[in-house]
Amino acid sequence: MPQTIKFGTDGWRAVIGEDFTFDNVRACAQGVAEYLIERKTASQGLIIGYDTRFASEDFAAAVAEVVAANGIKAYLNPRAAPTPVISYAIVVKKAAGAVIITASHNPGIWNGFKYKPEYAGSASPEVTAELEKRIQKVLSSATIKRMPLADGIKKGLIEYYDPQPVYLKHIAELVDLERLRRAGLKIAVDSMYGAGAGYFKVLLSGGSNEIVEINAERNPLFPGIQPEPIAQHLTRLSKMIPEIKADVGLATDGDSDRIGIVDEKGVFVTQLQVFALLALYLLEIRKERGALVKSVTTTDMIYKLGKLYSVPVFETGVGFKYLGPKMMAENALIGGEESGGFGFRGHIPERDGLLSGLFILDFMVKTGKKPSQLIDYLYSKVGTHHYNRLDFHFPAEKRDAVVQRLNQLKTDKIVNIKVASIDTADGWRFRLSDGSWLLIRLSGTEPVLRIYAEASSMQNVDRLLKAGKELADV
Repeated sequence: MPQTIKFGTDGWRAVIGEDFTFDNVRACAQGVAEYLIERKTASQGLIIGYDTRFASEDFAAAVAEVVAANGIKAYLNPRAAPTPVISYAIVVKKAAGAVIITASHNPGIWNGFKYKPEYAGSASPEVTAELEKRIQKVLSSATIKRMPLADGIKKGLIEYYDPQPVYLKHIAELVDLERLRRAGLKIAVDSMYGAGAGYFKVLLSGGSNEIVEINAERNPLFPGIQPEPIAQHLTRLSKMIPEIKADVGLATDGDSDRIGIVDEKGVFVTQLQVFALLALYLLEIRKERGALVKSVTTTDMIYKLGKLYSVPVFETGVGFKYLGPKMMAENALIGGEESGGFGFRGHIPERDGLLSGLFILDFMVKTGKKPSQLIDYLYSKVGTHHYNRLDFHFPAEKRDAVVQRLNQLKTDKIVNIKVASIDTADGWRFRLSDGSWLLIRLSGTEPVLRIYAEASSMQNVDRLLKAGKELADV
């Protein structure tokens, strides 16, 4: 067993068969059970779900066995389901929380353990600190309670529960599905072999739409891709769209809490553009008002929309463990991050790639615009913004050395533009005098250094990224 298990941006993730083992998953489950017992919420039960990764259903069953042995009712999903679907089940069942076996967008050799508290969002740093403390105690003592799955079912401590029906009913209350089904759109969907396979087809079929789905079967190897819906992993979708004359492409990651959009020409719509489009849709088309919450890695277009529509904007660190609590505190209209994860008021304070995709489709239908035309419409409001990100992998044992090197970053100018300010709230962000910005930060879930930039042209973005690479010495 590892000496410690640490939760990153959203849960604990590790390589299957190395640190991600049944013993370690059971230790995490025991820690969660003790946490709920100490908080006196154990009587509310725990939702347990999983994605399509290797042996995810077996790891989930192992969690159920531990939870049941601790006297806590386990609502075990009978099949793989998207993270937002499982999270919404917490609300429906009034459960104490949920455990989800998923590594989200990580490569196929990874799996993970997410804990969602009773508010159905990502666990806050305070909650994860409590869990880590209890899991560490379990790892040290190796005291883990277990009950065979069959015994748990017989005693009524484990119950199979499918969260899909109540989720679909709730989504129909948030967006007019009947109108979307009659839209006559040709929609290409890339499920990236993930838990969201089939969901858009169920939500959007039955009318005049045509849904063409790829990578919809279960394949834990995620052949040829990493299940993260960004441009380099969506080349098949991008190529297919103009060939079949689709109106739009929708892609969801491994657990469907993130969305990727490809326009009618096969061009990837960046995550920052999608965030701004969703905010504009809620503010302009639905005439809703409320705070906008953004992470440090995402677009300044949100500030411009906030000013244009007279709504406040709040900024947090990366991850819905920060965004979710801020959304709840401000009753925010939308919260979003650069990874393609967006949450909405009236739903759950959590990313939902499926609802995000439906909102983009509704924006198209209500304006009669294609995705590229929506971006033109957005730019008519806030000006032109371009963005890109570079990822650099490094050996996990080198993390401390990378941090030490980054802590020494100092510069007055980047690409001959004056640095107006530097902040280190989450990474090292350089705001430049021309309104552009560069951010260098470490991933919270894997050994990756990320460099982000936003500017008024792709040429300037490329220059900033090159300068960031030199600054970080990678």
